[in-house]
Amino acid sequence: MTCFLGIDSSAYTTSLAIVDENYNIIADERIPLQVAQGNRGLRQSEALFLHVKNLPFLFANIKAHLKSEIAALAVSAFPRRAEDSYMPVFLAGVSQAQVLNAFSRLPLHKISHQEGHIMAGLKESQELMQKGEFLAVHFSGGTSELLKIKWNTDGFMQIKTRIKGADLHAGQLVDRVGVAMGLNFPAGLQIEELAKQSQQCNIPFIPAAVKDHSFSFSGPENYALQLIKQGICREDIAFATLRVIAKTLEKIILQETKKSDIRDILLVGGVMANSLIKKRLQERLEHPAVGLKLYFASPELSTDNAVGVAMAAAYLNGKHGC
Repeated sequence: MTCFLGIDSSAYTTSLAIVDENYNIIADERIPLQVAQGNRGLRQSEALFLHVKNLPFLFANIKAHLKSEIAALAVSAFPRRAEDSYMPVFLAGVSQAQVLNAFSRLPLHKISHQEGHIMAGLKESQELMQKGEFLAVHFSGGTSELLKIKWNTDGFMQIKTRIKGADLHAGQLVDRVGVAMGLNFPAGLQIEELAKQSQQCNIPFIPAAVKDHSFSFSGPENYALQLIKQGICREDIAFATLRVIAKTLEKIILQETKKSDIRDILLVGGVMANSLIKKRLQERLEHPAVGLKLYFASPELSTDNAVGVAMAAAYLNGKHGC
């Protein structure tokens, strides 16, 4: 059995993973970065320091799962595959990968964090790897984009941004509303649990702000913060916040599918692990009258992880015959 190693040091999780040539998960080790109560995140310097501390522990843990030789490795080296895409936190993973490459001479593939999310989403939807192109939604704390994915015949995926957020990302909206209500950061799971407790009798209306090539979550944030000041119950505010994200997604997906006539949409990123958003989108967009096909990453592979990065190593190893 041939194995492949993935390394990801994103904003709030240190991750290592090993997969085999068929993308079966051999190991998946992660350490979430801790954020103090009441804070809305970590400075890059703080997160980088924590990644540097966490990686040796993860390598020690992952060694027990390794039954075969590693054939290639990949690392998240930047947020997106664009010239101006850079975050210091990825230096922790890249430095480890470069050391391994120098001493083992294993092939090293540097990919984007976004590409890792897309590959993780394909774990349970590998039929999309056989299609020429498809759409992908990447909604998280650091990205809110609708993308067009096309497979290159001699390389990796080609990603074109079709619609993107103009200000706050979807995950930031959730976290800011959650922290304002006294929840811990990150607030995604807590917001979902609160929303499930809503009686849904008189849910406050938060309007979606969608234009031709962009959308905004700063307006919905202001609406939600006003609802908190007005004393509206937290359960209903949580439900309304998730509903406006789902409504925004519905609008941009319909907008783009009408333009491109692509019917397959992959949805990845931490926000897409939310079961309420998933349910609404499935009811609205997979309805026979609409006829779209949605592919969701599993909840455990929606959040930041190195599984998709390891899958990229396996995919690229096969492509380049390393």
